[in-house]
Amino acid sequence: MSLGPATAFIYTPRYLEFDYGPGHPLRNRRLELTYDLISASGLLALPSARCLAPEPATDEELLLFVQPDYLTMLKAADAGQASATAFRYGLGTGDNPIVPGIYGWSALVAGASLLATRLVESGEVGRAFNISGGLHHAGPAKASGFCYINDAALIIADLCRRGHRVAYVDIDVHHGDGVQWAFYDTDQVLTLSIHESGSTLFPGTGFVHELGEGKGEGYSVNVPLPSTADDEIFLWGFNEVIPPLVEAFRPDILVTQLGIDTHRTDPLSHIGISLTAFAQAVRSLKGLCPRWIALGGGGYDLTNVARAWTAAWAIMNDREPPAVLPEPFLARHRGNGFSDGAFMDGPAVINGPTKGHAWKAVRSEVERLKRMVFPRHGI
Repeated sequence: MSLGPATAFIYTPRYLEFDYGPGHPLRNRRLELTYDLISASGLLALPSARCLAPEPATDEELLLFVQPDYLTMLKAADAGQASATAFRYGLGTGDNPIVPGIYGWSALVAGASLLATRLVESGEVGRAFNISGGLHHAGPAKASGFCYINDAALIIADLCRRGHRVAYVDIDVHHGDGVQWAFYDTDQVLTLSIHESGSTLFPGTGFVHELGEGKGEGYSVNVPLPSTADDEIFLWGFNEVIPPLVEAFRPDILVTQLGIDTHRTDPLSHIGISLTAFAQAVRSLKGLCPRWIALGGGGYDLTNVARAWTAAWAIMNDREPPAVLPEPFLARHRGNGFSDGAFMDGPAVINGPTKGHAWKAVRSEVERLKRMVFPRHGI
């Protein structure tokens, strides 16, 4: 069997040095569980795979996207010296608390995504995965939605500066608003986000009419889904819109945000898809561009984060996800919610009048999107 392209998994135990605080839904323990499951499944020992530790991004690198005054405020907050104006920057909220380590954590995540980018751009690897990344809500001068520095926007800005055309695909249940607005007026970046509608979920954006402006008109694409969407509706919306537009755009590099808060057990959303549907979407993404940078994202059921991103890493290495959890891993983590050996779950499908209403809603949105966007891309 021929080996696939070289791949890089970006990870460091230093991720666990930061904690959002008691009661916060985003727990970095999920990153350690993912690494452990990938390792236990033999997916870091593949001949074509490398596991690399990142270094924090420098101020010079961060300033490619982040505004200087916000970076100064973030450093002050990290040192416990934030002023009363920190709130203007989105700091000190329930979502984005001021806790020790926020600057160091944010710089480390950004550095991990930059490392993945350098490896893919140089051709050293064809695909790279930073599970700590995908913090897609932050703006150039504002924290939002658990995200202090938008690593996805940062690496895309860097790639654009180097002359690349970039397609960004976001399958997190929340709209990738920070990335969309960062590139809303350029045709060098195609942003696509499939998510629960902003009518029912944070951040309240990501509607079909958000198309971009100026040169970027038609390069911002959103597939808002009804809150009752299941596997069939999610995959239909994904397949109808994302592959044809990315193929027409012909990016130099594909950047994806692989949030798994779309899963039916996730506590912070309403959409309910299975790990199987998530894996199908990841398989489709793999075929869209030879150079691929994958980032993590949302996911608040720790057991399914580990399963989903292990499945994604397997697919990135041209392997099938494991059929069962490795026994040594299961023995170590029964207390963390891994109660049986099953790896993937069964289909998530709803029926009855609710399904009919959901189909009507998503078909209407996709048809409207196609009318407004597809002709701009020759489709």
